[in-house]
Amino acid sequence: MPLGERGGWERSESRYCGVETDFSDDVPSLLSFHISTGGFDYVLAPLMNPSYRPSLVEGNGLDTKVLPVSGSDLVLAPSQWSSHVVGKISSWIDLDSEDEVLRLDSETTLKQEIAWATHLSVQACLLPTPKGTSCANYARCVNQILQGLTNLQLWLRIPLVKSDGDSMDATSEDLNDSWELWNTFRLLCEHDTKLSVALDVQSTLPSESSLGRWMGESVRAAIISTDSFLTNTRGYPCLSKRHQKLISGFFDHAVQVVVSGKPVHNLTKASDSNAEGTQKHPLRSYLDYVAYLFQKMEALPEQERIELGYRDFLQAPLQPLMDNLEAQTYETFERDSIKYIQYQRAVAKALVDRVPDEKASELTTVLMVVGAGRGPLVRASLQAAEETERKLKVYAVEKNPNAVVTLHNLVKLEGWEDIVTIISCDMRFWSAPEKADILVSELLGSFGDNELSPECLDGAQRFLKPDGISIPSSYTSFIQPVTASKLYNDIKAHKDLAHFETAYVVKLHSVAKLAPSQSVFTFTHPNLATKINNQRYKKLHFNLPSDAGSALVHGFAGYFDSVLYKDVHLGIEPTTATPNMFSWFPIFFPLRKPVEVHPDSPLEVHFWRCCGSSKVWYEWSVSLPTPSPMHNTNGRSYWVGL
Repeated sequence: MPLGERGGWERSESRYCGVETDFSDDVPSLLSFHISTGGFDYVLAPLMNPSYRPSLVEGNGLDTKVLPVSGSDLVLAPSQWSSHVVGKISSWIDLDSEDEVLRLDSETTLKQEIAWATHLSVQACLLPTPKGTSCANYARCVNQILQGLTNLQLWLRIPLVKSDGDSMDATSEDLNDSWELWNTFRLLCEHDTKLSVALDVQSTLPSESSLGRWMGESVRAAIISTDSFLTNTRGYPCLSKRHQKLISGFFDHAVQVVVSGKPVHNLTKASDSNAEGTQKHPLRSYLDYVAYLFQKMEALPEQERIELGYRDFLQAPLQPLMDNLEAQTYETFERDSIKYIQYQRAVAKALVDRVPDEKASELTTVLMVVGAGRGPLVRASLQAAEETERKLKVYAVEKNPNAVVTLHNLVKLEGWEDIVTIISCDMRFWSAPEKADILVSELLGSFGDNELSPECLDGAQRFLKPDGISIPSSYTSFIQPVTASKLYNDIKAHKDLAHFETAYVVKLHSVAKLAPSQSVFTFTHPNLATKINNQRYKKLHFNLPSDAGSALVHGFAGYFDSVLYKDVHLGIEPTTATPNMFSWFPIFFPLRKPVEVHPDSPLEVHFWRCCGSSKVWYEWSVSLPTPSPMHNTNGRSYWVGL
């Protein structure tokens, strides 16, 4: 395992490298040559002699149902079949051919070869690229096969091409954008959760925007032909900068590389042999270069490694107003030092603005932390007071009785008894003994307002002085259309409507962001310009980059950006995200049925924020280019309890 031995465990799925081979009836020798000698992890090989055609088999009746020429399953142990072999379905099959004999031969052969692969327990099978512009019958047959599969995965071979107005290498003169071919095929397959893509990487690549679409698709392998490699100054194979960037992106998305083709680089015999003089594998230099690309990738930062288990994992949003958070949840958020540094900066600026230097020793600022939790905002506020040499009186308001216990112990431990007053009460029902100069809270959710910060802070303004300062002072939610095949399939697997009408907190990873994000709702404190309406509404128009090609929208990623005070920001919106902060993952609003969009056709999206007597919820839909159903209508699915 040349890639995996020296690579990081966090990219374990992509550390395996395969090699595409021709058919061999001596499978043990094939594995010995390519794995033991060559160093590859598995072979991508035909399981049956490609010269076989059912119509050419002599005899009738049961004779025609005998398996075609292939090696015995006994030549390898089951563990070897499953770990070292990916089956390759005969490339000649054409299930949409106008030639009836060829079409019927193709259908019979496809079913026979998949049945044989299932019998061998191989990990996956590579399906040949659809031929021509129609693939309906091919998809129908594959869909039937997928219904009966349990462990076997199917990879559909697709050439990575898009015309972009230029001449591109393609397998068909009718093929201008291979994504269209893939999209047509998978939409015809209802049972597509076991169907992935194996991309044939060409010597010429489409635009960056076009390539980006594939990062949200279920790409399993990248097949790189030796013809795609350049030659470095020493005569060894290498890849262009764009190819290197693409392969590195694939590594980061658990995509495996498969080397294909004959060696095209003339290496000297000395360099082509090992120390003992034994001839090296002819493709070893290509494998070594792929390993080099894998090994030179930077290790993930510690926080990213901690979050690995949350990548593309659907989570229900927290409901801190309705539920009392647990100690482990508090601890996770409290480790985010960047967030509290930003809060400390904002409080320091507010203190300086409230109290001039000449009165710093005379005036005491009243600061209320509403939703104090276990005290991190209290600590940040007191540190800001010490930094600015201002006097502070703090009210720490918290509804969770378990967190209040921790607060009391913290105040006693730090000796803050004369400065901090703990209030065990829901901020909405507390009657403050005096007005506050500064109101501090961290009620923001992934979408900014989805933890009811607008409602809570609007109610809390009754104990803020008319000229008082709210931290945060404003926050805005954003959405962005995304391709997210994995997330969509995970939701689809539940087979009910409720899961498609739920917004999820997700550490987005295998996602293609199709257009820049746009703002949805903005709330400002104190004194909201307009009171929170029973229904807030926003219509947005997105346009794909002109060179991107068509894409499938599976849903919308939601973010927020907030102004804590003046120029101190906090947020996760991609273009303005606070560096190294991890308290919030984006939110994902799924679509029941994915919507295909084109660069010349806008995507029109509608979002509503609705308030009932006991809850707040969102509704969303698409009206262009094709209408989608209304999602979360009338709050059928939960959001946040009031």
